Amino acid sequence: MDGKWISFVIGSFVGSVVAGVCLSLFVFLFFRPLSQAMLGRFMKRLMSDRYPENIFEMVSAMTKVSPRIVLENSLRATFGEAIERPFGSPRKFLNFDGLIFSPAQLAVMPAHEDEEVDMSITIGPMAKKPLKLDIPIMAGAMGFGIGVSERVKTAIAKGTAAVGTLTNTGEGPLLPEERQFAKYLVIQYNSGTWSKEPETLKQADAIEIHFGQGATAAAASFIPAEYIKGKASKLMGVEGQEMVVIPSRQPEVNNQEDLLKLVEKLRTITDGVPIGVKICASAILEADLEIAIQAGVDFISIDGGQAGTKGGPPILEDDFGLPTIYALTRAVRYLKERGVKEKITLLSGGGYNTPGECLKAIALGADGIFMGTAILWAMTHDQVTKAIPWEPPTMLTNYPGTLKEKFNTDEAAHYLTNFFLSFVDEIEIAILAMGKTSLQQVSAKDLAALDETTSNVTGVPLAYQSPSGNVGGG
Repeated sequence: MDGKWISFVIGSFVGSVVAGVCLSLFVFLFFRPLSQAMLGRFMKRLMSDRYPENIFEMVSAMTKVSPRIVLENSLRATFGEAIERPFGSPRKFLNFDGLIFSPAQLAVMPAHEDEEVDMSITIGPMAKKPLKLDIPIMAGAMGFGIGVSERVKTAIAKGTAAVGTLTNTGEGPLLPEERQFAKYLVIQYNSGTWSKEPETLKQADAIEIHFGQGATAAAASFIPAEYIKGKASKLMGVEGQEMVVIPSRQPEVNNQEDLLKLVEKLRTITDGVPIGVKICASAILEADLEIAIQAGVDFISIDGGQAGTKGGPPILEDDFGLPTIYALTRAVRYLKERGVKEKITLLSGGGYNTPGECLKAIALGADGIFMGTAILWAMTHDQVTKAIPWEPPTMLTNYPGTLKEKFNTDEAAHYLTNFFLSFVDEIEIAILAMGKTSLQQVSAKDLAALDETTSNVTGVPLAYQSPSGNVGGG
């Protein structure tokens, strides 16, 4: 029996080898000539067909008009109404790449590597109940139901709590699980009708009155009821409605005095937590800032033109709003001119993706940075393989997503925690390399500009010029 088995195995092995050799020989003899023949036929046609009949005309056309625009125009032709693009504008705005930090070495000595770095920030230092965070990086506004799923909101709450920073409800309703797991929670006072009850507002560590955002300006949102079925519709109180509308204007604010009254009302209800406004960066930014200053806000959140969203009309994403670096530098300049920079916390968002960008923004005068798209990608991490290549990752994260039940909350919270820790670690290394031991010590004097446009926008001297004024390590 053993001999027959051995013969069988040897025979099978030899047969496999012979089959493999035959297949290789077939490929060698026929595949190369076949592929050459097919390529030759294709090239002959490519080189001889009239241009209007030539397949290459697609290459020529898409060099003039990008594949993205061709696709978006095809979607417009299909639906006959405004389309919505996730994640904001793909346009390349002026950003922080034109700035570099000045390292400490001799004239300014580096800080010792074992020094502790103070990374904390305080939102609303003049408020009755200032909000102190351990780190300056925060989760931006993402609404439950109108944007992301319960699992995503819970993961964000857990991840931000683990590192001592805040999360933001966005324009959606307050999700009880979000409040349960978040250490610090900003409730966004939206222009809709939900999450405005005193018992809801009292659960906030800060209130952010929403007026506009970088990706969709201050335009109204129209959400078909089929996308908000279930828990979100119940929490929002919109069950039975065919279309859920988030108005373009705050119904309680029609003039400057109205905003003052609303701020005072919210401050009373919450017993003194920081009250702020969320605005997009308009060309008349200083006028908007002045109204906020007169209303006595504790913080201002400004969204630049690179901001993302669950989905917005491309015309609003691409053609409205100042780029983040313009908005930030103008806001800092105006708050300083008005003498309120140390009293009103300035939070900046819109297209931040790296620790370097965040620290440069803080050096220019931002007190804290809020992020959205970047933390969504960090959370989904390798979970994207549950969706791609057949579905986009948004099917995992969005409330109406067909794959949202496959999103693992604990894994996402773990990766988000690591994401924040990594950001903070890199920023700490950079601060020490500048000879400093505190985030508050970093300023525009630690920067140099690489091009004239960036220098003119930010007021930071060009790198080939000697800096004026004091250069210090603290």
